[in-house]
Amino acid sequence: MKIKGSFLKSVFAVSLILIFSLQLVAASKPTLDKVEPSSWWVGFKNASLQLMVHGTRISETTPSIHYDGVELIASHSVENPNYLFLDLRLSSSVKPGTFDLTFKQNGKTVCVFPYELKSREKGSSERIGFNSSDVMYLLMPDRFANGDPSNDSKSDQLEKDNRNDPNGRHGGDIKGISDHLDYIKENGYTAIWVNPVLENNMPRVSYHGYSTTDFYKVDPRFGSNADYQKLSLDAKKKGIKMVMDMIFNHCGLSHWWMKDMPMKDWINGSPTYITNHKKATVQDPYGSESDSKEFTDGWFVPSMPDLNQRNPYLATYLIQNSIWWIEYAALDGIRMDTYPYPDKQMMAEWTRQVMDEYPNFNIVGEEWNTKVAAVAFWQKGKINSNGYCSYLTSVMDFPLQDAIVQSMNNGWGFNHLYETLAQDYLYPNPNNLVIFAENHDTERYFSTIGEDVSKFKTAMTFLMTTRGIPQVYNGSEFLMTGLKRDGDGKMRKDFLGGWAGDPVNGFTGQGLSKDQVDVQQFMKKLVNWRKDKPLIHHGKLKHYFPTDNMYVYFRYSDQEAVMVILNTNAEKKTLNTARFEESLRGFTTAKEVMTGANLNDLKTIEIPAKTSLILELK
Repeated sequence: MKIKGSFLKSVFAVSLILIFSLQLVAASKPTLDKVEPSSWWVGFKNASLQLMVHGTRISETTPSIHYDGVELIASHSVENPNYLFLDLRLSSSVKPGTFDLTFKQNGKTVCVFPYELKSREKGSSERIGFNSSDVMYLLMPDRFANGDPSNDSKSDQLEKDNRNDPNGRHGGDIKGISDHLDYIKENGYTAIWVNPVLENNMPRVSYHGYSTTDFYKVDPRFGSNADYQKLSLDAKKKGIKMVMDMIFNHCGLSHWWMKDMPMKDWINGSPTYITNHKKATVQDPYGSESDSKEFTDGWFVPSMPDLNQRNPYLATYLIQNSIWWIEYAALDGIRMDTYPYPDKQMMAEWTRQVMDEYPNFNIVGEEWNTKVAAVAFWQKGKINSNGYCSYLTSVMDFPLQDAIVQSMNNGWGFNHLYETLAQDYLYPNPNNLVIFAENHDTERYFSTIGEDVSKFKTAMTFLMTTRGIPQVYNGSEFLMTGLKRDGDGKMRKDFLGGWAGDPVNGFTGQGLSKDQVDVQQFMKKLVNWRKDKPLIHHGKLKHYFPTDNMYVYFRYSDQEAVMVILNTNAEKKTLNTARFEESLRGFTTAKEVMTGANLNDLKTIEIPAKTSLILELK
């Protein structure tokens, strides 16, 4: 019995050792966590596709694919053994379908990922992007409307909702936008630029969306990827285009790859290495390399790691990510944040590849600079002395925005506005610039002009009748206010009526003041008139040097003309039109757009105090 008991104990001990050893072997198997992009489409011009694969020691595996028309060209191991980068080639004859992406170790399968190739939407490559026929409505999801209070906070998201905190999350979401598409349409807007919707799982100040923590996932507090896709498709049914806000310069410090980066040079610098914000360093013919490097490689703020677009794997990742979203969400345009900050050669290649796949698409880059030459540098077709060639089709016209503010706030009158437009010879395509009086980063225009309703109407008249693609920030149409000195959170106030129980409702007009209702109706009529006026979309522009606080210009073609008179005088003026004979030749009468009044004599025109006129010439 004693011998038998010892034997059993020995067997039991050996069994435990074997079981433990087998568990260790099983636990040490490579794992698969992510494949990005997780799906793709057939029929792109570019036959190459690079997959980023992440999982514990996944580099120890051998990947394989068996699917007609898909060839695995190469598998790249990098510094971090938890990554593989797979180069695929898709033949022109490849069919939509799902195949297994198989990973083996020592000949045995350790993980499988079902990869889907989808059919592209018919005509997606010919989609017409936003253009000068559009008026764009800008909105910040968290501050627009709360359509689904159940998603205001999520257990797996670090920051919870707190509407009492100006810098907190207030609960606006994708459903809130969807619920009010009719409002946007009825007010004449034909495109929406939605501030970033991708996940921002940051501990604080995550409402604005500019600290991405997952480039392929909509923030669950806004909704889901499917919700965003549906918003885009529903908007199209109403004649509204979708413009996605993207950021390539940086991500959020809580991005999942920051805990396990593929390579040391995936990001630049460190939280203490902050950009000098000197954008001129990448254009300056006399600039030093150190200044330029500090600008491009420094972090935007300590919570936003600076991405290294010179890393070829990251560059491909970002380019494919934008194409994925264009195709998935049927986008009509992209607004790229902080355009000069990333590596400019990579950004040129990004725009080239996107526009190659979507020739009629449009991309607007943010260059927050009030100097025309600095902004023009980035537009496609600009011949720059340093040889830099951009493929960026549109740029945000901050010089004109500054001129709109300054012309209403100092003794120059309209001179600054006139002289800014006179520099359009620097732009390859001034008609494709996005023009605006305010956006989510600037002070509210109504506040900058001392809450003067007449000045506001004058600026909006100019915005809707000059060259370019107008953009209006949500709430501007009923005189929302906000100043930078109060902080960004307070400046980016919630849209009135976007939350249940709001005492004032901009959607219905309930509780709006007399001035707010007046301006809202003014804007609605003005924007809808522009929507149906091809002459304003595509016509030529001729302007005359401002005199006596009046600015006169014409939009015209061989067949028709519109005369615009901006007047900021506190008294009624009589305008002698002899000076404009070259533009008035052949026209004898006119109809004023906003009032419907007929003018039967164009030799002199009576202009009420602080009023602007839009005259359709007959």
